[in-house]
Amino acid sequence: MESNWETAKVNGEPMRLYVSRPDGPGPFPGVVVAQHRDGVDEFVQEMTKRLARAGFLAAAPEIYHRDGPDCRDDGPTRATRLRDATVIKDGNAAVEFLKEQPMLKAGKIGIVGFCQGGRVAYLMACVNESLKVCVSYYPGNLFSAQGPGPAPFELSRQIAGPLLAHFGQEDGNPSPEHMGKLDDELTKLGKPHEFYSYPGAGHAFMNFSSGTYRPDAEKASWPRTLDFLKRYL
Repeated sequence: MESNWETAKVNGEPMRLYVSRPDGPGPFPGVVVAQHRDGVDEFVQEMTKRLARAGFLAAAPEIYHRDGPDCRDDGPTRATRLRDATVIKDGNAAVEFLKEQPMLKAGKIGIVGFCQGGRVAYLMACVNESLKVCVSYYPGNLFSAQGPGPAPFELSRQIAGPLLAHFGQEDGNPSPEHMGKLDDELTKLGKPHEFYSYPGAGHAFMNFSSGTYRPDAEKASWPRTLDFLKRYL
């Protein structure tokens, strides 16, 4: 396995991606990894490596790139500046980056996201038909837009492929009520989806670098994620 920082272009401007490649020539299915609010940090980089070890070409776009390399604001502050329209451009650029890789298995790209990235993954699954499968971990704020335009929830009819989502039973955003509302909507629309809720877990239960980490929820959810990706990619 090999991991490196690489670059794609968004409206002619550079955007870094952390890319992990499996060993061997491939072809391998590709996965966009949508960052949480702390950026493409150690946790997100480790997720790309885990995916590569499982046989996926994984790329995590740095969607805070418009802040510039000298920005010292923390993740929550930077997250307030995101707008759905530019996030979509970044996600589309990451998809095109994967399509250009010689080791990609043609037509086989999915997306996985955590926290803020769970919302991004859901949004991208609604707007980019090249994404054949979506895995969303505790996607908060699905019912509100960031900037002009509809909220991700309002775009649910456009989801192109199956969706897997993981929730913490003690999370407040998304809460169990939010999970139920989303489940009802996707069921009504006839969208294939699987939802799992983990007892004793709150938000960001996958993040091993924070106090919110819950190893039992991680050990239960990650095999489900890999199985889901392999099933559809």
